[in-house]
Amino acid sequence: MSLPRDIRAFLSHYHGQTDDSQASDNLLFYQNRLRCQPDDLLISEIHQSWRKDYNQLEYNHGYIQWLFPIRENGMNFEAQALQLHEATAMKEDSDVIERIKASYGLMLDFYGMCLVNVETGLIGRSEGYKTRYQNILQAPHNNLRITRILKCLSEMDLEHLNAGFLLHVLNEQSEHKQLNTSLLRDSMDRWWANCLRNKADREWIGLTIKKARNGETFSREKYEASLQRRKESGSIAEPQLECTDA
Repeated sequence: MSLPRDIRAFLSHYHGQTDDSQASDNLLFYQNRLRCQPDDLLISEIHQSWRKDYNQLEYNHGYIQWLFPIRENGMNFEAQALQLHEATAMKEDSDVIERIKASYGLMLDFYGMCLVNVETGLIGRSEGYKTRYQNILQAPHNNLRITRILKCLSEMDLEHLNAGFLLHVLNEQSEHKQLNTSLLRDSMDRWWANCLRNKADREWIGLTIKKARNGETFSREKYEASLQRRKESGSIAEPQLECTDA
């Protein structure tokens, strides 16, 4: 099955797309110097006032492009697509990266999850996760939001968080039969699992998902071990044993 067009563009680093050096809304917003529109809020105000405001996060459709800018236009025409010069400046600003992580934490809580280890990307269930998991299944527009979130994390050199998210969901599906509808699995298999520009990680996670779809259990133990392996060796893929002649 061929990859969706937007995923092909993402994996190619949006080949042929030019940078608009005059457009810097995303950088200014994440520097806490520009208010997002139409909500007219600074990023610090969103982080402070919207946490656990699940109605706001569910029914407001204008904020997601500001919190997770990517090099594609969204449905909010008052938000700007991420520019290359912005991405470079944002990655070099430690305060911006901390705010990106805070935005990710905000949405994880909305989805019934929490970031247990920011270094490995390990995720756990949050308090009240059952209700939040049910909301994901009942409001599939969140599948599109998650695709955007993962693309943004990749643009910010935070792909280890993508791996943590993907494998947490896989563990929930495989071991606990949670988040396991056909629609969510389709979004995960075709979109989310391909929001990794690291080819080795993408291929290993894709193979692991395929094994789980065929009945092999992806346990919490395997999940935690895979993220620890990535932290220690730089690769999530399991090392291959060398064959020697007898």
